[in-house]
Amino acid sequence: MLGRLGFDSAALDAKRLTSFALGLSDLEIATREGEAVDEAGAQRVVELLQRRLTGESVARIVGEREFYGLAFGLNAATLEPRPETEMLVDLAIAALPGGGRLLDLGTGTGAIAIAVLVNRPDATALATDLSAEALAAASGNAARHGVEDKIAFLQGSWFEPVGASPHPNPPLKGEGTPSSLGQSSGLNVEPKPLPLEGRGWGGGKPQPDTDLFDLIISNPPYITSAVVETLAPEVRDFDPRLALDGGPDGLAPYRIIAAEAARYLSPGGRVLVEIGYDQGAAVTALFVAAGFGNVAVHRDLAGLDRVISAHHINGITRTAR
Repeated sequence: MLGRLGFDSAALDAKRLTSFALGLSDLEIATREGEAVDEAGAQRVVELLQRRLTGESVARIVGEREFYGLAFGLNAATLEPRPETEMLVDLAIAALPGGGRLLDLGTGTGAIAIAVLVNRPDATALATDLSAEALAAASGNAARHGVEDKIAFLQGSWFEPVGASPHPNPPLKGEGTPSSLGQSSGLNVEPKPLPLEGRGWGGGKPQPDTDLFDLIISNPPYITSAVVETLAPEVRDFDPRLALDGGPDGLAPYRIIAAEAARYLSPGGRVLVEIGYDQGAAVTALFVAAGFGNVAVHRDLAGLDRVISAHHINGITRTAR
């Protein structure tokens, strides 16, 4: 059915959805393919296949997507982490100094920051997102992969929540993640309350020389507003528009990041941002104009512009707001 309608991965999709509907592993599907399926099980398979026919991705249907060798839970407020973004993780792992502090802007599922922390257990992170629902998924994913004590989550637009409650020391073991995330992630992880003032993440006042980061990363929305409507139904109709639309020219988030990042970076710190395939020159110009040095475009395996890196060289420190 999927193949006749032009789905390139029809056989793989059908197998994955059947496994999920029947609660069977891939091995069990292969070794028990001659067994009859009861009516209820067959109905579940049909319902999932019908969802796929509308363009909904297999990952959204089953509720998770693999990224950097890890499974990440999804919800309606999160993009699916995609393989091309793994390059950003590779560069971040290499860029962080020992015991480094990471700021992830627009974290979504938390996939980028969490993948970094899993591979750099010496590091700590703060992640922001405008969506409380996305932060709930990210919190659950952090717990799922055992890094919940190394990452804190704050709700708000880009740097705004960092200014309101600057990054402190990581939480004490067992103190968990903010209760303000508000919603279950679907991974049976119960958010824990913030630590008391003066413990763990601190009391919310800027601490000189302690609320700066060694690395800022982001995979922001970078598709132009007009192009969003032309995307494949799987993306246009099911991915959150908030995580896709980068404004009329696709550069709105980069203007904010380039203008503000130096205030939150330690001298010599770096910024890494994913970009669209045709945005290398424009995003480079934004960071150069903002006073960053060693601005470089990193191309992916297909030879397309994928990540911009930039060094903070001016020694700017964040001023009080």
